[in-house]
Amino acid sequence: MTRIDAKFAELASAGKKAFVTYVMAGDPDYDTSLEVVKGLPAAGVDIIELGLPFTDPMADGPTIQLAGQRALEAGQTLKKTLAMAAAFREGDDTTPIVLMGYYNPIYNHGVEAFLRDAREAGIDGLIVVDLPPEEDEELCIPAQKAGLNFIRLATPTTDDARLPKVLENTSGFVYYVSITGITGAAAPEADDVAPEVARIKSQTDLPIIVGFGIRTPEMSEGIARIADGAVVGSAIVSEIAAGKPVAEVLDFVRALAEGAHRA
Repeated sequence: MTRIDAKFAELASAGKKAFVTYVMAGDPDYDTSLEVVKGLPAAGVDIIELGLPFTDPMADGPTIQLAGQRALEAGQTLKKTLAMAAAFREGDDTTPIVLMGYYNPIYNHGVEAFLRDAREAGIDGLIVVDLPPEEDEELCIPAQKAGLNFIRLATPTTDDARLPKVLENTSGFVYYVSITGITGAAAPEADDVAPEVARIKSQTDLPIIVGFGIRTPEMSEGIARIADGAVVGSAIVSEIAAGKPVAEVLDFVRALAEGAHRA
């Protein structure tokens, strides 16, 4: 059982929904980013998605793209991102960390070395947005053999013919992208998302976490009510981009978490 599996079991026993956050590692700089990440669990975050900056983030909207640029300009690398996870683990051995990004930096590091280093750093799962299920032998299956969850994204365009393939080797949870398009582009409506969540649930026992476009505690609560939890990324990254003090960023996160946990 991974930390992700254990977290969902803990939440289920408490009758609570999950609140998941995404932040870009190294944005705006290593020290500030690490301070934010270390403060997330106390702000109510159940699972942390840690963004791996990349030069060509094709699935990301302007907010996440700019965060990646700031991180890269500040010197963030894959090795520094794993070091950040390891530094977080020194004070927290229970909160799951999912590394989210693109395959190129992992490929350049070497898959075998990456999986070893990720495990040692305390990474629990991977979301690699540009590796489709047809490429599962490349990273997904080796990752699962190494004890890491490999989390897939399902979207409004993932039809009934495609969905079984997407779910085939998925573990940890399914990340449902509530809108068609890039991150942070629009706001999801719970009434529109609910039938899609039900459709996916009919084909898997994995938790379904919904993200993209959630910006307020009310939206967080509404989405968590119809799924197993909510993910917020761009709204938090925007607070960091605005230069808010870390304490203010974490207060914003806390309000979103309280929304999800009310569901």
